[in-house]
Amino acid sequence: MSEYTPPKVWKWESENGGEFASTNRPVAGPTHDAKLPRGEHPLQLYSLATPNGVKVTVMLEELLARGHSGAEYDAYVIDIRTGAQFGSDFVDINPNSKIPALMDYSSPTPTRIFESGAILMYLAEKFGEFLPSDGAARAETLSWLFWQMGSAPYLGGGFGHFYAYAPMKIEYCIDRFAMETKRQLDVLDRRLAESAYLAGDDYTIADIAVWPWYGVLTQGKLYNAGEFLDVESYKNVRRWTEEIAGREAVKRGRMVNRIHGEPSEQLHERHDAADFDTKTQDKVQG
Repeated sequence: MSEYTPPKVWKWESENGGEFASTNRPVAGPTHDAKLPRGEHPLQLYSLATPNGVKVTVMLEELLARGHSGAEYDAYVIDIRTGAQFGSDFVDINPNSKIPALMDYSSPTPTRIFESGAILMYLAEKFGEFLPSDGAARAETLSWLFWQMGSAPYLGGGFGHFYAYAPMKIEYCIDRFAMETKRQLDVLDRRLAESAYLAGDDYTIADIAVWPWYGVLTQGKLYNAGEFLDVESYKNVRRWTEEIAGREAVKRGRMVNRIHGEPSEQLHERHDAADFDTKTQDKVQG
């Protein structure tokens, strides 16, 4: 492989290859006019069942499981593979053109919320769940939440990209980001050796944020990299992972806006709890 010499000024002259090359571009803003659908509930979610999208659907399902009827929501797919995130209505909600994005119509002035961590905080404060009010416990929860927000780009944009999506395998890049991913797993493993959950004894938005990334990774379901990263060696993360995976709200949340994998595990749109019953019946009959 020849060595690359960067130009004095970078210019976007062609797609750089890889699975998402057709939607990558160095400018923001919409590429086309596209109206978003709107259902009957105050909360309208536009997303996809990526790790960041799963955070929000799990949170909403957990709130509903605790009896918060105001957390009922409609969820619509934004297919980032086809560039739907650059539609005009979606960009109005999230100028950064990333999923998930949430609209709350429960107040006189509709509220937009983008960035998955901000959505988790907004919902936690709105319903008074999964975010302690006590100073020390709240600080611990938010520290781990923002740890995830700062760390996941190395896992997803770094390791995941070069290991799974890049048009060529580059040893330096894979080694660099595999090292950082394993360091992050070790951070989690050490924390979970001394604590049931990330923020302490209680399940919080910190766990809801971290699990779709690192929990699913240690299940071997992210980037098909379980063996490569020796995820079985992180015993404490594995314990935590399996416990959270067994929660009914988590099982439901992982299905919403999923458009890949087993059909029985996909619920493209979600408008009512009965939507899951239909999928269950289909699975039994199949």
